[in-house]
Amino acid sequence: MRWSGHRARWQGTEYRCSPEPRPEGLWLRLQRPTAAPGFAEVAPDRHVRVVPAAECDVLLAAVTVCRWRGEPWVVRDERSGELLVEHTGGSTPRARELGAVRVDRGVHRRWVPREEVTGLREELTVLALPG
Repeated sequence: MRWSGHRARWQGTEYRCSPEPRPEGLWLRLQRPTAAPGFAEVAPDRHVRVVPAAECDVLLAAVTVCRWRGEPWVVRDERSGELLVEHTGGSTPRARELGAVRVDRGVHRRWVPREEVTGLREELTVLALPG
């Protein structure tokens, strides 16, 4: 599962995408698992089409959030029944109390059992498109 990333709606369909800044403006690498006109296969089950962001109806940032031990977290990764979560509660002492390790200033992460995580959901934020 992909826990965070971008999505764009282009010609009525929503795609996972990767922003690609260029000198002439922002472009988006639209991705889909199956072949379609104008999409090039770049790997098995991965087809890409690059379009100007201005041609898209909307660009979204997606992040998966949850709660663990009463605190808010963002999910960053997954392995064998565990989730790598990043504390978003704003309290370094509380993050450390819960066993999270500092990976950057103000950023604390730890692996937690997936079955202990509650409220797992995706949050979408609309990003402004140029033009």
